Amino acid sequence: MGRCCFYAAGTLSLLLLVTSVTLLVARVFQKAVDRTIEKNIVLRNGSETFDSWKQPPLPVYTQFYFFNVTNPEEILRGEIPRLEEVGPYTYREIRNKGDIQFGDNGTTISAVSNKAYVFVRNQSVGDSKIDLIRTLNIPAVTAMEWTHQRFLKEIIEALLKTYQQKVFVTHTVDHLLWGYKDEILSLIHTFKPEISPYFGLYYGKNGTNDGDYVFLTGEDNYLNFSKIVEWNGKTSLDWWTTDRCNMINGTDGDTFHPLITKDEVLYVFPSDFCRSLYITFSDFESVEGLPAFRYTVPEEILANTSDNAGFCVPTGNCLGSGVLNVSVCKNGAPIILSFPHFYQADEKFVSAIEGMHPNKDNHETFVDINPLTGVILRAAKRFQINVYVEKLDDFIETGNIRTMVFPVMHVNESVLIDKETASRLKSVMNTTLIVTNIPYIVMALGVFFGLVFTWLACRGQRSMDEGTADERAPLIRT
Repeated sequence: MGRCCFYAAGTLSLLLLVTSVTLLVARVFQKAVDRTIEKNIVLRNGSETFDSWKQPPLPVYTQFYFFNVTNPEEILRGEIPRLEEVGPYTYREIRNKGDIQFGDNGTTISAVSNKAYVFVRNQSVGDSKIDLIRTLNIPAVTAMEWTHQRFLKEIIEALLKTYQQKVFVTHTVDHLLWGYKDEILSLIHTFKPEISPYFGLYYGKNGTNDGDYVFLTGEDNYLNFSKIVEWNGKTSLDWWTTDRCNMINGTDGDTFHPLITKDEVLYVFPSDFCRSLYITFSDFESVEGLPAFRYTVPEEILANTSDNAGFCVPTGNCLGSGVLNVSVCKNGAPIILSFPHFYQADEKFVSAIEGMHPNKDNHETFVDINPLTGVILRAAKRFQINVYVEKLDDFIETGNIRTMVFPVMHVNESVLIDKETASRLKSVMNTTLIVTNIPYIVMALGVFFGLVFTWLACRGQRSMDEGTADERAPLIRT
């Protein structure tokens, strides 16, 4: 019986160790988990993935920070602007996909991304309908830019003089965000009906969508999950001067494909940036006990390099690193985008304005993604809206103002996974962890039986040694 146990333990140990090594080398269980994830994370009607994509469960909050102008008269005399940051004014962002239609073979899906904003008073510094902000008169500055079109020049000059428009105006936060009827724009509207008589930094964005999208479902390849293939009927943009800069790449930033590796470069297309961006791995993070890869927008995105030359419109007109002129997609308004407080921008932009304090913690855009599922655990999309201003000889209203990129407002759009969703995701993670660790469990059993085998071998050897000594002892002791 003992000899039988001895050989059984040795054989079983050897088999278990060989099996565990084979499973580890072949990655059998890891591949099985990967195939299951690839199969399940697809935009398929009725699936949990589809429901989460259609109605995102995570709360999104958008914080608006305004730059209040404290020395308007001095600025018109040529002095450096002194700005005071006022905020946040926080809104709960309600998102969902609408007008959903599946394409042929289930590989594509069309939809619009609806957004609505609800003011959250207890997370804001004041009442958006009462608080006043002094800032640039963007409609007037834009109208001055439009005078480069000879047809409008004399009309706009007359309107500006008649209505005594100033470079700086004061409005409530609510008006600056969601819109007010502007005198100049209303009159220009009669000549050019495509110009809206209303102006607001987020005018037309509350309770609306940013256009029609066609996404890939991931049915054919998990790497294509939620990738954009078409926006507003176009497969590429037409604002920039090179095909590369006009490409529509990646997702809309709400979702990413599963099984992400830290060597990957992820692409997103935020329509408010009028271009595609990419994000790269930065660090390992943990959110609510869940592992995450932190991805950030690299400095090269807005760098003044040959790769970005196509974003300089007109050709060769580059303002410098850290800013993007998007006037071509904003009806000619001299809007310049950057990161808050000119983070990662040339020093000349920071030093031109008193009140800029760029820092990584508050002004960097990042997204923390669970690499197994591609689920966003935490993110902050941060950008700043600026206006290009300069002295115009034809408009005395501009005085002796310096040529500069003038900050108006910066935005922090953030999301954090809630505890309930995190708990559900942990259950999935724990299940996959158990499955992928089966080879190690088999190996541990192999080691255990190996120890049993060794113990039996030592015990048998000791028994043999004791038996030999007895045999050598004399039968009759004296």
